[in-house]
Amino acid sequence: MTSQSSKSPSSNNRTNSRKHALGELVLLFLRLGFTAFGGPAAHIAMMRDEVVNRRKWMDDQHFLDLVGATNLIPGPNSTEMAIHTGYLRGGFAGLIVAGTAFIVPAMLIVLALSWVYVRFGTTPAAENLLYGIQPIVIAIIAQALIGLGKKAVTGILTAFVGLGVLILYFVNVNEIALLFGGGAVVMILENLPKIRDGRLPSVYLPISGSFIPFAALATFSYSTLFLTFLKIGAVLYGSGYVLLAFLRADFVDRLGWLTDKQLIDAVAIGQITPGPVFTTATFIGYLLGGFPGAILSTIGIFLPSFVFVAVSNPLIPKIRQSAWAGSLLDGINVASLALMAAVTWQLGQAAIIDPITVVLAIISAVLLFRYNVNSAWLILGGGITGLLRYVFS
Repeated sequence: MTSQSSKSPSSNNRTNSRKHALGELVLLFLRLGFTAFGGPAAHIAMMRDEVVNRRKWMDDQHFLDLVGATNLIPGPNSTEMAIHTGYLRGGFAGLIVAGTAFIVPAMLIVLALSWVYVRFGTTPAAENLLYGIQPIVIAIIAQALIGLGKKAVTGILTAFVGLGVLILYFVNVNEIALLFGGGAVVMILENLPKIRDGRLPSVYLPISGSFIPFAALATFSYSTLFLTFLKIGAVLYGSGYVLLAFLRADFVDRLGWLTDKQLIDAVAIGQITPGPVFTTATFIGYLLGGFPGAILSTIGIFLPSFVFVAVSNPLIPKIRQSAWAGSLLDGINVASLALMAAVTWQLGQAAIIDPITVVLAIISAVLLFRYNVNSAWLILGGGITGLLRYVFS
């Protein structure tokens, strides 16, 4: 009589450990998806606080390398950071779980606001909520900049490259050119002896994207909607302002499906809601094609990020081990932080506008730097403060 085989204790332990890791990822990124206001820089700052400072899932250098890697590929940086973290913590299943958990809360909120917009022709006022949240966001980004800067500025060369990127940004040099230009300068100067000896790099990082051609169409179709957002997700580098340019070129000028007013409303919805700004696609999809359009648009713009991260994540340790590619990554790291600092300065001018917001920013900075208070609680407190100001004004 044969006995039925059973899993070994070690196999059960691995299964339980994987389930625990996936559960941690779901809870963390769902919470971040509901509370991560302020755009990619703030999202990345909040992720660093959670995965480096609190959970110790990686150190600052590894986190910084992931930030640099997300700048090497198209797509929304903060979403790709969530996907990278999920891959490291839970493998391919973790990649799917973390990215989806970060995207879904924002998608659901945008869907609700889209329904209101279509039914009533306007968006709900969120100025008072954002009034209290925005100065908190500036403090959160400042904490991340200082922490990551200690790792990114490795010497005089990277310090000067970071300063140069910062200055050139404010004289309107293209941010993508600055990002890869900073990486190239550090790579070349750090490897000058090898260049003189004729030892060229053996590791190449082909980064390219091509636009999917579409004929101008006036008639709406779900397939064109999906493919247009798939194209944008596959080739878009840069900030939300770059996203706006892509959306206008495709949906206002080429296809004629949106007016400028509708596009501005769509971008506003993406900016006032937590989570990735790319959920602007959800709003546009709902506006054009109802619930199916919202789902197709969301999948289309985010799908390339999952593919790019799955392909690039295993290569990051190899990139770091290569003298050429590692120095390129060092340059991109410091350039990305310089751009992040420049954007933070601009955001700060818009967010810190009166004595109340000054006090909120200072208190948040003290609580973050001195007492390491969880940034999600600060965001909540800032939102409540803004709403109370509205109620009692």
